Amino acid sequence: MRIALFATCLADTLLPQTGRAVASVLERLGHEVVVPREQTCCGQMHLNSGYPAVAERLAGRFAEIFGGYEAVVSPSSSCVGTIRELEPGLPVYELSELLVQRLGVDDVGASFPHRVTYHPTCHSLRAIRVGDAPLRLLRAVRGLELVELPEARECCGFGGTFSVKNRDTSLAMLADKCACIAQTGAEVCTALDGSCLLHIGGGLGHRHSTVRALHLAEILAST
Repeated sequence: MRIALFATCLADTLLPQTGRAVASVLERLGHEVVVPREQTCCGQMHLNSGYPAVAERLAGRFAEIFGGYEAVVSPSSSCVGTIRELEPGLPVYELSELLVQRLGVDDVGASFPHRVTYHPTCHSLRAIRVGDAPLRLLRAVRGLELVELPEARECCGFGGTFSVKNRDTSLAMLADKCACIAQTGAEVCTALDGSCLLHIGGGLGHRHSTVRALHLAEILAST
């Protein structure tokens, strides 16, 4: 397939390795990955902050840029959820659901000999509903030991501007999440959204934890 990568603002500015990992996984499977240079924000921040008209304009621009591709992939379930809400006709997928549900692939040939726990982000659970796709991919990774995260479905406390406007509540939720991660004895905590991973990684670092926060795409890209 010819697949367009929507890198997202976060991957473009802070987590470029995540976007590269998505492309690496898909190219390994024989697909062509295209990165439209004119892409910008999907409108998520504006929609969440109470500016739906601005968000709709950005989503409309997104549709103009990405509308001609067989599929569009993104390393962010929250951005995918925004596009599906504002431009529901586009074939936009989060990486794990593209691999498992659209392409029928559970095993991408990855090797990652570490103890890993998975945090299902709120948007992956409740907006785009990826189901067990991330877990199926992780279970197929060579050498990876997958351990269950206690209270996995609980929010990490990020929530975009929620973490700024409701700092104390956000930090309390983050403390609970970090405590659950510590219980697993995992070396790595993975998820589908870089924003949540930055939040969790910051919390773990503040607690001097050795656990790394790593996007699923980066694990799948490891060989």
